[in-house]
Amino acid sequence: MIEFKLQGEFIPLIQLLKATNLVQSGGEAQIVVSEGLVKYNGEVDFRKRLKIKVGDHVEFDGKKIVVK
Repeated sequence: MIEFKLQGEFIPLIQLLKATNLVQSGGEAQIVVSEGLVKYNGEVDFRKRLKIKVGDHVEFDGKKIVVK
């Protein structure tokens, strides 16, 4: 599990994936989201600009990110 400390009110999903080094680029992040490989709070979500806030959980590639 990866704990991500949020700086501010929210972080877009694709930026979170980059910030936690689960993808190497924004383009790669957009692809994995559009292919339905990312779960947001337990559900597959296709929104690339989804605003992730404190308390949210994101899962990708067998790894879980908890936003604090």
